[in-house]
Amino acid sequence: MVKKFIFSLILIVICSFATTKSFSQIENDKYFEMNKAIETFGSVFKSLHSNYVDDINSGDLVKTAIDAMLAKLDPYTNFYPESDMEDVKLQLLGQYGGIGALIHYDNGIVYISEPYEGLPAYKAGVKAGDAIISVDGESAKGKTNEQVRERLRGQAGTEIELEVERDGQIIKKKFRREDIQLPNVPYFGMIDKEVGYIKLNEFTKEAAKHVQEAFENLKRQNMQYLVLDLRGNGGGLLQEAVSIVNLFVDKGQVVVSTKAKTADKNGVFKTTKKAIDTKIPIVVLIDGSSASASEIVAGSLQDFDRAVIMGQCSFGKGLVQNILPLIYNSQMKVTVSKYYIPSGRCIQAIDYSHRDKDGKANKIPDSLRTAFKTKGGRTVYDGLGIEPDVTIDPKYVSNIAITLISKFHCFNYATKFVKENPSIVSAKDFEITDKIYNDFVEYLKDKDYNYTTTSERILEDLISSAKKEKLGDETLKEIELIKTQIEEDKSGDLIKYEEDIKEILLSEIVVRYYNQKGRIEALLKHDSEVKQAIELLYNKKEYEKILGK
Repeated sequence: MVKKFIFSLILIVICSFATTKSFSQIENDKYFEMNKAIETFGSVFKSLHSNYVDDINSGDLVKTAIDAMLAKLDPYTNFYPESDMEDVKLQLLGQYGGIGALIHYDNGIVYISEPYEGLPAYKAGVKAGDAIISVDGESAKGKTNEQVRERLRGQAGTEIELEVERDGQIIKKKFRREDIQLPNVPYFGMIDKEVGYIKLNEFTKEAAKHVQEAFENLKRQNMQYLVLDLRGNGGGLLQEAVSIVNLFVDKGQVVVSTKAKTADKNGVFKTTKKAIDTKIPIVVLIDGSSASASEIVAGSLQDFDRAVIMGQCSFGKGLVQNILPLIYNSQMKVTVSKYYIPSGRCIQAIDYSHRDKDGKANKIPDSLRTAFKTKGGRTVYDGLGIEPDVTIDPKYVSNIAITLISKFHCFNYATKFVKENPSIVSAKDFEITDKIYNDFVEYLKDKDYNYTTTSERILEDLISSAKKEKLGDETLKEIELIKTQIEEDKSGDLIKYEEDIKEILLSEIVVRYYNQKGRIEALLKHDSEVKQAIELLYNKKEYEKILGK
């Protein structure tokens, strides 16, 4: 019996040792494979450098290799050489050194799209529609949008000389670059007698402070209800999102938990201050471009039953990135964890760790989604972004509207309009009248705005298939007849989609006189989603029913 016990004990010790050794061996194998891969890459690179027939740009080659490697992971893990540090500043802080203007490329020329109010280009008198001729004496002719953008950016305080063409005249502007801080809150105001509106564009440094200042300003104007607009907001700093939730949710509540590969890198982010208002009814507007920090705010307020979420399903980015310093002043943005909002759900919609045979990462299937409960017991799900409490179908954008925007016809007409009209009425009161619209239609007469509809593309495929399958001439004639009818129908699109095109023109014209604030104010009165948000806020019974109260 004793011998049997001793044998068993020895066997357990041996198995334990073997198990420990196997775990250790696994780690050793990992490091061996990693070192083997590094040495292999170095060997290939050195061989190329020594033997390839042409000269090799080492920096470009390594950057290409790194980018290809990271592309196997997720789109948020990126490498930044020293030359791209301005892009890192822009992503993290919403800040960069430059002139403070949007630009675009059209038919071989780079134009100023919009100089931001109060920033260097604006103060120097640069205007939307100006064609960039040269930057610091270097011609912009034949340069891409990206190449000109790189020349415009630079260290704050450095001087820049810009040569632009306006109305056939060459104008020189000499001024200094500045640290450009993009506004987190480009607009806030009362959109109804008792309803306040805050548009939050980004979650860069001090976003929560800017939202709080806007909120307190609106409260002084007798705001009783709030619409927080996160549409198109791609996110930013996690801590700013937590602080914004804290404005409406009291101290001590867990807003986000992060889970990494190892437990020591997990994190918990709580509200740390007394909320400024825990009672005011809130509608949060989101869409398919609301991501990351936007989803933390919308999802947390939904999980706490603190706001009604309205719009379309959000993007579904439940991944957290850190910036890691590397050698030679380069940096890497790395996905280090997933985040989970108060109900316990992760809203990540795409599974990058598993790809199909073509290497494509797909959305998490419905069968793998899990149900969670909000604070008040409402059912919510993980794996698909933030699903609105009130879903609104996205606005249809017609083919002709897309074409008029992409070919810059609306932009160029706005340049013409401003030249002919030194001033307009206030942004709130300005409208695209029938007279203005008819003038725009006249302006288009010698312009190319041809486009192909989805129906036409389908018919082209059908005709091609019919010919391959040698269908009868009568069948082909019927298909061609339908194609002709569609083309004739398209000719009336300027009338059919007049209201949509008027909105685009309104946006392009008002921003020339009243900048971003004016553009948002002018478009709000046409915003059907904002109108539905106002209606819901005034319907107390329906609002509380949605929140399960």
